[in-house]
Amino acid sequence: MGEHHTHFTPSNTQTTGYSREEVLGKNPRILKSGVQDDAFYRNMYDSISSGKIWKGRFVNRRKDGALYTEDATLSPVFDPLGQIVSYVAVKRDITEHLRSVERKAELEQQFQQAQKLESVGRLAGGVAHDLNNLLSPILGFGEMLMVDFDKNDQRKESVKAIVDAGNRARDLVRQLLAFSRKQIIETKPIDLSEVLVRFENLLRRTIREDIDLKIIPTPSLPSVKGDIGKLEQVIMNLAVNAQDAMHNGGLLCFETFETRLDGAYAALHEGVRPGDYVLLSVSDTGLGMDAETLKHVFEPFFTTKARDKGTGLGLATVYGIIKQHGGYIRAYSEPGAGTTFKIYLPVSVHTGAVMESPAVEPTDLRGSETVLVVEDDGQVRHLARTILERKGYRVLTAENGKEALSVLQRHEGPVHLILTDVVMPGMSGKELIRNIFRDHPGVKLIYMSGYTDNVIAHQGVLDEGVHFIQKPFNVSALAAKVRKVLNHE
Repeated sequence: MGEHHTHFTPSNTQTTGYSREEVLGKNPRILKSGVQDDAFYRNMYDSISSGKIWKGRFVNRRKDGALYTEDATLSPVFDPLGQIVSYVAVKRDITEHLRSVERKAELEQQFQQAQKLESVGRLAGGVAHDLNNLLSPILGFGEMLMVDFDKNDQRKESVKAIVDAGNRARDLVRQLLAFSRKQIIETKPIDLSEVLVRFENLLRRTIREDIDLKIIPTPSLPSVKGDIGKLEQVIMNLAVNAQDAMHNGGLLCFETFETRLDGAYAALHEGVRPGDYVLLSVSDTGLGMDAETLKHVFEPFFTTKARDKGTGLGLATVYGIIKQHGGYIRAYSEPGAGTTFKIYLPVSVHTGAVMESPAVEPTDLRGSETVLVVEDDGQVRHLARTILERKGYRVLTAENGKEALSVLQRHEGPVHLILTDVVMPGMSGKELIRNIFRDHPGVKLIYMSGYTDNVIAHQGVLDEGVHFIQKPFNVSALAAKVRKVLNHE
């Protein structure tokens, strides 16, 4: 075909970075990027040299070395005798268009994944609520039977096996609740660096000795509103996961930073709001994950571990806790290159994080006060009554809000505490308490539920001063909560 030379229009100059003078008389191969192989160009030239119009796409290289993509139409030019004397190329730079399409596709994928997790979360939350009502009598009455049986009674071992299985089921349900963001969290302003430093000793005792643990906290971080216990659970889950990925040892690094997510970042990440955040970065030098695994890493029951090595709920729990805190979590990984999890928690409007010591639990769990138990599930109602009566309390019961108001009206003498379910048919626990407080302003209150439903809390975040006990509760937990609330002035 001979040599073919290049003539540029002004738009060609803008696209390629070459001036008209620089390319005049040059062969178009100066733009070749190496992305297309020789066979590609041979087919193209065979087509146009046979008199056909060729349409296709090039990845070319600008003068500065950057790649760009063009849609092109190459047409042969004929003389009066029908001989090809030249070629005309009409090209359009579609680099930005392709980037826009890729960004849109990525955002759509993020949205679909978020919707999938939301749907699974709603299912998990509903199942967990019903399971908690079933587990309450299993654990409660099982524990009481163990106390009642003599230590030499052979039946005690059988009951213990039932209680142990019930406890494992309860823990599984709580992980489902965490993923579905229907567990209660009690937030306060905290310094995430302080949480990490305080937790370091426990981490070092948990992680294998062949793993080098580095804690790199940024001092004087702005506070975030968080539940310390739940965030410690996040730290531990990520540490154990990282350990499992480093079969022959390695480095596990926790770091905290102050950062800002701007509008540009939010535009590329589904559900992210621009603003100031505290970042917790957790990195390991383990096996890493491929792109397909990363797509599913936060889904419940998805696991890369052996069948007997985990439930697949660790990262699902982490995901739920962080989302319930109003934060975001991202995973970055490649096979053989380790993994980094980045957790963003929004900076609190409060200043000066307060790290409080754990509250002292009452040692004497007995009492003689009058407690009204309001619960629509008969087994849970019977369990609560039995536990409290065995501790010396006088117990009144009601199946729903209407019956509770009737019981209070008939009862002579004070009622010291109301223990009520959150979600009941006819009248919610919150509506019931509003009615009770009008006539009994000094009565103490404890809500109970298998999950929270925005009735006493927004997205599971407990209002300040509200007391709550999570189902399924055991004997000592309920007795301690009741005694603690009654003791509180």
